[in-house]
Amino acid sequence: MADLSIDFAGIKAPNPFWLASAPPTNSGYQVMKAFDAGWGGAVWKTLGVPVVNVSSRYGAINYRDTRMAGFNNIELITDRPLADNLKEIEEVKKYFPDHAVIASLMVESKAEWEQIIKDVENAGADGIELNFGCPHGMCERGMGSAVGQEPEVLKTIVGWVMEAANIPVITKLSPNISHITDPGLAAVQGGTDAISLINTIKSIVGIDLDSYAPYPIVDGKGTNGGYCGPAVKPIAMHMLKDLAKHPEIGKVPISGIGGIETWRDVVEFILLGATSVQVCTAVMHYGFGIVREMEAGLQKFMNDKGYNTIYDFAGKALPNVTEWKHLNLKHKVVADINEEKCIGCELCYIACDDGAHQAIALPENGENRVPSIIEKNCVGCNLCSLVCPVEGCITMVKKDDGTEHMTWHERTEAGTIPTTFNDKLAGGLGHYVPEPKLALKNKNGHKNGS
Repeated sequence: MADLSIDFAGIKAPNPFWLASAPPTNSGYQVMKAFDAGWGGAVWKTLGVPVVNVSSRYGAINYRDTRMAGFNNIELITDRPLADNLKEIEEVKKYFPDHAVIASLMVESKAEWEQIIKDVENAGADGIELNFGCPHGMCERGMGSAVGQEPEVLKTIVGWVMEAANIPVITKLSPNISHITDPGLAAVQGGTDAISLINTIKSIVGIDLDSYAPYPIVDGKGTNGGYCGPAVKPIAMHMLKDLAKHPEIGKVPISGIGGIETWRDVVEFILLGATSVQVCTAVMHYGFGIVREMEAGLQKFMNDKGYNTIYDFAGKALPNVTEWKHLNLKHKVVADINEEKCIGCELCYIACDDGAHQAIALPENGENRVPSIIEKNCVGCNLCSLVCPVEGCITMVKKDDGTEHMTWHERTEAGTIPTTFNDKLAGGLGHYVPEPKLALKNKNGHKNGS
């Protein structure tokens, strides 16, 4: 049986499944309920000088039958007195001494940092997370993403904290920046023990068409909020990769956050270098019980692959993530349609003809509705397989024999890349493209020229 326990920068937990600092960790009641359900750690909802929140607070992007594909919030840090939170942290640690309780902190002055660090240490917190990512409300006060977007300020505050802290420190980064490695490197140079990312993305999820106010609406007005949920997972993984591959930043442990909902999401984050994961939106949507599926799935993956701990495969995908210029231009795949699985919806034809490379033909005999691939036109773009509603109906078949390898970088070095507007070295030279007039239909509904 695989061992899921972790030691994250000195913070030990029975598994890598942590709750992110957010509404699900707003109280000792919630954290204890989560631990009882199987979560290995929790980052307490950010502590600081209490705020006054607004009503309402949440908005969402629904996509077809999927609710909360993207989630938006304008809620701030805790509005509860610090003493209440400290008392509950202490109580949680009495009941769950082997689970990780991390105190998320956000204050302004050096003196406030020093005091609140002492407070959470005395309460028994296992670690500290510095909230340098909140993109609304707190950043207007010089905290949150206002710090995360200023590497030198971030480095200074991390330095303050490291001087005062006797427990591990995690620096949480904002994604609202052009190069995530800038604040990441600043955190490492400031002495942080670990990094977590991503915090929420600055966003507006929609406009009410009656009041013309952004969601969520507060008395006829709205503001930008923090975007999270499944929709942000690709952005989170990209930024995680950037940090994990960096020669200096990659030396510290990274806790991955952003759209994690299933065991597969967990595995993907670990493959890109995370050694703990944090979850928020999925719990707000489905409850604490989702950890059971995560644990079972991760266990099965590890057992099937022969991994004893998550450290056996942490970062294993990183060598396969490269720059575009290093991809093999000689690799060739072509779409293939399984006639037995095809339901004749023709979505592949529409997508290819209108949005790609006109490499799919419809049957002309009227006997069936199964399209066919025009192989000489197919560039292997994958679009048809992505839009097909039937799993495994359209697959991409390798056509090259693997003996040739040539990259854009190699061509650049060899001086064989296109250098003029009509260069014969261009990749699209000779590609079939229908005559423009064939796009027009006559009054009988037939395309001109047919």
